[in-house]
Amino acid sequence: MSPVGQVVNLRRIENPPCFPEKSLSCCPLLSVSTVHRRRLPHYEVAGRPIFLTWNLDGSLPDNRRFPSATNSGAAFVAMDRLLDNARSGPTYLRQPEMAKMMVEAIWYRENRHYELHAYVVMANHVHLLITPHVDVGKLMQSLKRFTAREGNRILGLTGQAFWQDESYDRLVRDETEFHRIAQYIEMNPVGAGLVATPEAFPWSSAGRIYNPPQVANLPHMGVSS
Repeated sequence: MSPVGQVVNLRRIENPPCFPEKSLSCCPLLSVSTVHRRRLPHYEVAGRPIFLTWNLDGSLPDNRRFPSATNSGAAFVAMDRLLDNARSGPTYLRQPEMAKMMVEAIWYRENRHYELHAYVVMANHVHLLITPHVDVGKLMQSLKRFTAREGNRILGLTGQAFWQDESYDRLVRDETEFHRIAQYIEMNPVGAGLVATPEAFPWSSAGRIYNPPQVANLPHMGVSS
């Protein structure tokens, strides 16, 4: 994948979220707590942009290893490259019906449970940049549970694990990082060699169709706030 710092002339996110000038603890409008699941930190945040990534169960090799000195950012990039270049494992989201279901599920929650900034649905993983209005852990649990059920229904499977249990998340520090992450997300299909330009990929926020899909009749995906 091309380094994000080299990306130019991409869609600029209009009305990006405001970032406090000081630390999170200085802003009373933000709610932050840290939860640890399977040794990885997860931040439960309302009102702060967050970058989320999750992948299909079995899409990462069990024997993957990163050097002990690898920081979380470098580990994430290495993981993302493994997913982009995977030659084995499930790639269900490559199917148009599956990708469409995932995009509709993402848009279904827009405004009510989060402000949606950028997303991409790849063959075996999803990137999402949002500002949540509700608890991120509950939001992700509900979103993954719904899309797993719908995905297995489309595939004609029963009782199959769909998503890997673990998800990656990163709090966005400032507006510069916000735009860099949004560009990283929308450039993912280009870096993976799927398309020549971000807008040519139909299953991302960079796609040519900017109106959100009609999802009023999507089955209920409630989450308690």
